[in-house]
Amino acid sequence: MSLTENRWLVVVGALTVQMCLGAIYSWSVFVNPLKEVFFYTTTQTQIIFSLSLATFALTMIYAGRLQDRIGPRIVATLGGIVLGAGYLLAALTEGGFLLVALTIGVIGGAGIGLAYVCPIAACVKWFPDKRGLVTGVAVAGFGGGAWFFAKVASGLIETHGILIAFKYLGGIFMIAVVAGAQLLRNPPAEWKPAGWQLSEFSARTASAADFEWRDMVRRQQFWMLWIMFLSGATAGLLVIGILKPYGLHSGLSPAAAANAVGILALFNGAGRIIWGMVSDRIGRKNAMALMFLLQGLMMFTLIEMGSTELTLSVAAAWIGFNFGGNLALFPATTADFFGTRNVGMNYALLFTAYGAAGIMGPVLVGSVFDMTGSYVWAFIPSGAACLVAAGIALKLKPPHRAGPVTEC
Repeated sequence: MSLTENRWLVVVGALTVQMCLGAIYSWSVFVNPLKEVFFYTTTQTQIIFSLSLATFALTMIYAGRLQDRIGPRIVATLGGIVLGAGYLLAALTEGGFLLVALTIGVIGGAGIGLAYVCPIAACVKWFPDKRGLVTGVAVAGFGGGAWFFAKVASGLIETHGILIAFKYLGGIFMIAVVAGAQLLRNPPAEWKPAGWQLSEFSARTASAADFEWRDMVRRQQFWMLWIMFLSGATAGLLVIGILKPYGLHSGLSPAAAANAVGILALFNGAGRIIWGMVSDRIGRKNAMALMFLLQGLMMFTLIEMGSTELTLSVAAAWIGFNFGGNLALFPATTADFFGTRNVGMNYALLFTAYGAAGIMGPVLVGSVFDMTGSYVWAFIPSGAACLVAAGIALKLKPPHRAGPVTEC
């Protein structure tokens, strides 16, 4: 069966790739083992996480441009090979901080960056009629992969130790990402679903033009989106990086704290699908405003929610659900506002906000904890930033090439 006969095969490939890439969100299961076995500080564990996220975002700029030119399959295949190699090399490091930072943080992060944009770019081109939904489904694998690999990695660490866990994970990533990449293709030129026409609502909320990246970054809308993405991603990544240690610090058992990691990952995946569906119905700006409002309120409330398994699980679900929405709404909005022809490169540039958040969030919370013994003064500013992002979202309007560069 050809892809034009069943475009959902592209989504199958996207989910396979994204599940493996999402394993980075299970990083908190490595934090305490690294501290106990190799005597890392909390800040060092978060530097590795931040390096991975920052390298991921920077590599995506190159990958976005490359996949726009040669298609998603080859670029995603290369990403799988690089990601797997990073973890396999980490197994040979004997736990040295600089070497683990290089292999997991830089090489592994580069592999994620090469592969990540390819499924998203392919899916938004195949599904102009369900852009929010299919983008959410495509990236839901990233959140689902975090839940799955949190369980897998915890079991491997307990049974074989950290370094052997890296070895097994590297092999899994290399095989699965390369296999999933083979299903990724772009549709034929000018292809659209049979009988589909752009709805009146979509016509009002999307740009009519395909923007080159140079034109896009001169638009005020791009920088509004960038600040919003930075705010939402910082809050989510801050919590993802320390969720299990936060539960342990609050007095929970290791099993209860690890359970919260799995819950966050599951709701991260669900949030991508549901927020994508919601945005197709109520519009991207309204969905973003509501999502950021809810996330900001929870970041303030999280201060008091670590003491019981139930409350931490609720907080983890809430934060994961809203964080996941970022990864569905921003690529869909990029396609809406700036067109699909250059969506790989354009979204990669917007995604640098995620890379900046990957440095700000985890390093902020690690440093705050090392200095104060508490996470509170990391939660409060990130919550405030989310509330600011909710206000920015309400002012969003699509750009038009005929208008002034700073049109809003």
